[in-house]
Amino acid sequence: MMTLFNDTELFTSGRAGKIIYDLPDTDMMLFDSFFSKEESDNFYEKLLHETPWREYEMPMYDKTVKAPRMISWYEDKQNPGADENGLDWTPELLFIKEKVEKETEVNYNSVLLNLYRDGKDGVSWHSDKVGTTSKNTYIASVTFGETRLFKLRHKFRKDVAQLDIPLHHGTLLLMGGEMQSFWEHQVPKTAKNVLPRINLTFRQKKREISV
Repeated sequence: MMTLFNDTELFTSGRAGKIIYDLPDTDMMLFDSFFSKEESDNFYEKLLHETPWREYEMPMYDKTVKAPRMISWYEDKQNPGADENGLDWTPELLFIKEKVEKETEVNYNSVLLNLYRDGKDGVSWHSDKVGTTSKNTYIASVTFGETRLFKLRHKFRKDVAQLDIPLHHGTLLLMGGEMQSFWEHQVPKTAKNVLPRINLTFRQKKREISV
């Protein structure tokens, strides 16, 4: 159930500043409090209550199941293969995107929004589908709302320790290089009584076109 009152005073903002991770096969940076508390509170309320969230189904083993989260998708209409009747970028999303682009010096043409309604929502181990012809792509992940644990593990090297990153209210995590080829991540479910978390992953989407 979506909260109908102002919970944002309960959300924790990070204090780590900018962290550049020294890890193999990836370029990754964390920006705690990338958005101010006031900005983060406002974006959380707007996105939570005004986004056209939808449930979706995903394959699991030999069956199809309802994903334990809700999503919404926006992309530039000029993207090859884009739905011309798809959602239009909102002023809030454009503001967030432009600030992220300025900091990362990367242009993004699409964003996937995920709503984790409570601790029963999560995402299992996976690598993001970059949707581009290049392996060296960037995904910028922005979090508003409840702090949830972002866990990473290397796909092939057992000598590389698993990494746990708490993603706070207003945090930006930049994932680049060949990270999606060599690493996978998850947001585990939790038995704790947690409030909703909204995550935006800005992407450089480019479908391959047959010639």
